[in-house]
Amino acid sequence: MTARAVTAARLESRGRRGGRAVGGMLVLLAALLLAVLLSLAVGANPLSPATVWATLRGDGNAETDYIVFDLRIPRTITGILAGAALGVAGALIQAFTRNPLADPGILGVNAGAALAVALGVSFLGLRDVSQFVWLAFLGALVATVAVYLIGSSGRGSADPLRLTLAGVALGAVLSGITTGLALSNPDAFDSMRSWNAGSLLGRGVDTISSVLPFVVLGLVIAVVLAPALNAIALGEDIARAQGANVAGVRIGVVIAVTLLAGSATALAGPISFIGLMVPHVIRWTFGVDQRAILPLSAALAPVVVLTADVLGRVIIAPAEVPVGIVAAFIGAPVLIVLARRRNASAL
Repeated sequence: MTARAVTAARLESRGRRGGRAVGGMLVLLAALLLAVLLSLAVGANPLSPATVWATLRGDGNAETDYIVFDLRIPRTITGILAGAALGVAGALIQAFTRNPLADPGILGVNAGAALAVALGVSFLGLRDVSQFVWLAFLGALVATVAVYLIGSSGRGSADPLRLTLAGVALGAVLSGITTGLALSNPDAFDSMRSWNAGSLLGRGVDTISSVLPFVVLGLVIAVVLAPALNAIALGEDIARAQGANVAGVRIGVVIAVTLLAGSATALAGPISFIGLMVPHVIRWTFGVDQRAILPLSAALAPVVVLTADVLGRVIIAPAEVPVGIVAAFIGAPVLIVLARRRNASAL
């Protein structure tokens, strides 16, 4: 086969993959629109789609206005932001560590956020979720920086293996301290129980607006890093030969994961399996190109989060199951199915 024929075949294959990704994005956006509609309509006071639409147009009554605008729209936006942040953070950390079992918690993000909130509850007397946000974000940031410093200490650079080991070790220590604080004062930690299980309930516009800039910044950094992550997937030596700044990509990924996973954890609590499961599904369906995986993960993860939240509202209605618990029940079977498929975890 001539060089021209090889080039033409590669361009044709790339075009097919690109068209498949665009088609997948359209399907996921339609699924997201449906999930948003369900999130606005389903709950302790169910509303028909027509009623939701009339309320959004300004033709509702006082009750429907309160339900839609004060309760369900902030809850839905919280699910979209947390889901997109967790999905992209998971895709980034899996590509960066070249470990298909990695998730945002591997850098100690969840553990750092939970410890900061526990300290705030124990020593500052915080009781409201809106007061947890900045502490959770600060804890996530401090934990991630500590992991990077530990992983880069001594000889050699902060390679993915060292960062992973440092993250797991530090996360275990921080989780142990958090558990000890919670057991020492169980009454004070009643206010933290819902957040710690992963919940979208009760997040106001002020809380959402304070986290939104960090999510947007993290997503922008992720998009910028996508081409370099494709090169790093071939090995660091090859990536350097292709002109990729491996050290810069490492720092960029750590910053992006901290912003995204820290924001999601601060906003909705530690929701598990989303950052681990969603990139697996996207990679299995659409291939290993990070330029496609990142935006598709950002579209699919909110669908999963909102669907889990809607299911949590109806499983034991009129009571609710936190979204973090439902997400774990959804994620575990999906990962088992993917693990049984050949090449499902290939990076």
